[in-house]
Amino acid sequence: MDDDQPGLTKEERAERAAMVTKDYQGIYPLYEAFYIHSIIYAAERCDDAFARFDEAVAANDSHAAIFAMVQEALTHSAALSRFFWPPTKNKLSLARGENLRSAFAVDESSPLGQRKLRNALEHYDEYLDDFLLQDRVGHFFPSPIVDHHELADDVLGNIFKLVDPENGICVILGEKYEFDLIRDEVRRILELATAMDGGGSRLRPHRPKAK
Repeated sequence: MDDDQPGLTKEERAERAAMVTKDYQGIYPLYEAFYIHSIIYAAERCDDAFARFDEAVAANDSHAAIFAMVQEALTHSAALSRFFWPPTKNKLSLARGENLRSAFAVDESSPLGQRKLRNALEHYDEYLDDFLLQDRVGHFFPSPIVDHHELADDVLGNIFKLVDPENGICVILGEKYEFDLIRDEVRRILELATAMDGGGSRLRPHRPKAK
């Protein structure tokens, strides 16, 4: 955040953040709607991309188009994940993440908690650097592939991107990730967030912590 922007000073923002963290678990009650709507947006975009993925598979579209849809869906799921596990480790964001995980019944066993997948999507360029630094022999397949995930088990086949629609598995730089469970979790969160929005845009009955 730019400290030169008009409004509160850096010290005033820090004081307010400390208050919201301590008294309201990282989210001021009047502003819960902003988080609910943000979660709805990310979850809807993810669910929509998965629907277009199904359509692309059914239409036997190009491998590139099919993979693009599942990658888009997983990218939105990573954006959704950041609300529950914030990458910024200040006290306010940590409190907010804990608050939202509690409200949406999300814990470390959630498919959205796959940090390795989130990192692979958000830092693909760095993962690609490391992938290509390894001593590799055999055939290289830089273009997306739609096939059975066991194809990626061949040590002489260096696969960059593969999706197995039947088994719900995506391969990124040789690593396999299951996405059907992610899809189910996103839908659950979307339904819950939509119900919260319809119930007054509140996470739940909320009272400040006792001082």
